Amino acid sequence: QVQVVESGGGLVQAGGSLRLSCAASGRINTYVMGWFRQAPGKEREFVAAIRWSGGSTYYADPVKGRFTISRDNAKNTVYLQMNSLKPEDTAVYYCNAVKFNSGSAYPNNENWGQGTQVTVSS
Repeated sequence: QVQVVESGGGLVQAGGSLRLSCAASGRINTYVMGWFRQAPGKEREFVAAIRWSGGSTYYADPVKGRFTISRDNAKNTVYLQMNSLKPEDTAVYYCNAVKFNSGSAYPNNENWGQGTQVTVSS
């Protein structure tokens, strides 16, 4: 099982930037780690993922070209650099292990962290 603690959210104006951090523990070197988000009244959705071994990255279409996922192996930390933020990026962002099935991304761990709130004002 992977356990995570997310941080770095906040309030930012449209066009601004934020960097989220995810401190992870467990056997994360065997996982793909990533970010999901949940906006008010909507289902949780996949945002981005990174393969811990090798560093391959994956992005949801709405964030391609604006968000960058990275990891620090020594710190067991995953980052999400978010640029050119839009009001529709407003959500609680969660870090978790990721699995892929038929081209779609799903959480690969039943435990969720507390998430970190990102609010983008127009």
